[in-house]
Amino acid sequence: MAQEAAPVSPADKITPGYRSYALGILVLGYTSSHVDRNIVGILVEPLKADLLLSDTQIGFLSGIAFALFYATLGIPIAIWADRSNRRNIIAGAIAIWSAMTAMCGLANNFWTLALARIGVGIGEAGSSPPSHSMIADLYGPTERAGAMAIYSLGVYLGVMIGLFVGGWVTELYGWRMAFFVVGLPGVLIALLVRYTLVEPPRGHSEGAGEQEAHPPMTLALFTGMIKAGFHHLWSKIAARHVVIGVTLTSFVGYGGIAWGPAFLIRTHGMSPAEVGTWLAPLVGIVGGLGALIGGKLTDHLSKKDVRWNTWVVAVAKLAAVPFIAVFYLIDNFPAFSIGGVDISILWVLYVPISLLGAFYLGPSFAMIQTLTPLRQRALASAVMLFILNLIGLGFGPQVVGIISDVLRADYGFGVDSLRWALFGTAMLNIWAAYHYWAAGRRLKAEQQAGA
Repeated sequence: MAQEAAPVSPADKITPGYRSYALGILVLGYTSSHVDRNIVGILVEPLKADLLLSDTQIGFLSGIAFALFYATLGIPIAIWADRSNRRNIIAGAIAIWSAMTAMCGLANNFWTLALARIGVGIGEAGSSPPSHSMIADLYGPTERAGAMAIYSLGVYLGVMIGLFVGGWVTELYGWRMAFFVVGLPGVLIALLVRYTLVEPPRGHSEGAGEQEAHPPMTLALFTGMIKAGFHHLWSKIAARHVVIGVTLTSFVGYGGIAWGPAFLIRTHGMSPAEVGTWLAPLVGIVGGLGALIGGKLTDHLSKKDVRWNTWVVAVAKLAAVPFIAVFYLIDNFPAFSIGGVDISILWVLYVPISLLGAFYLGPSFAMIQTLTPLRQRALASAVMLFILNLIGLGFGPQVVGIISDVLRADYGFGVDSLRWALFGTAMLNIWAAYHYWAAGRRLKAEQQAGA
């Protein structure tokens, strides 16, 4: 009688090929989340016209309506993920946000659209913290920034798809169809996560064995874990500076993503399809390349000096500021022709903005994971995401919308109100650069002290 083969453990399945596949599937999920999260940006003008919305209301739909539930629920879900199967949580989250994005296409007023956007935020709360934790168990400390940078490609691929598909579908079939087209495919990604990925053992990438089972969850334990998560990130000075830096960067970035298309339409007279066609590859391809370069450059330089884990980002933030100023403040950009196609200098200027602006993602997420104990990594990620999303995603688009309305109504800025609102918030990049530089000064001592 033939002897039965021993069952294959999850650790045995984690080959180099599987690691790449798993990372790729997680990138697909993250891409879907950013398509659904940012689709409102390209739909601003048709939404305003059809549902009679103000810039302040659009800012609420792009920011607080989504971010309040996304950021708040991320923490309890992360605690759950640190104690249970992360793969299943991610799969369920993708299914929820995809269905709720499609529901946005059925909205008939501000409040029904706001409720659907809240649903998207609830779904997306279950994605990033467990994904960060899984990636940290698949890739060791010397590969982690690069892996996180690849995962972060989802931001740029998602924005690219949202801009391109949203712009053209809106122009041809209307804004409602755009929500359906970008939302429903996420259900397939949820099935891929659930049925093709395995749950990696905790600490696998660092050669650590699974730790003992946790005690039953109680309210006291739950609140204590949340306090510990905040205390951990605040007590480590390097982590504190990284969180502040990434929050300021996200405040600027989410405001720019939400309002950039509307700025180009209002100020430069472009159509949604034109904005989507040009802006999509600049954000997706150039931004994605920037995320990869930032992660790989950080991995390379930090092997010689650990402080480059954050100094790379500080340099990139400062280098982007002059290009941002010219992009927002110049009125008439000359054009040149390549192969009979006229290309505005405006788009050329956006290349370094998109490239350098993407450097921060991989190093920021990697440093939080590296400075955190194994069984707190999803929670640490969720605490960081809570802060940056509540402030950055929640108030970035909202503040830009409010400033734009105030400048137009009270100070007579007219169509230029959005331009100045975006320029003013973009200068916060200088403040963010300081915190990444300050984090680097503390990294060596804190890593030697141990997480």
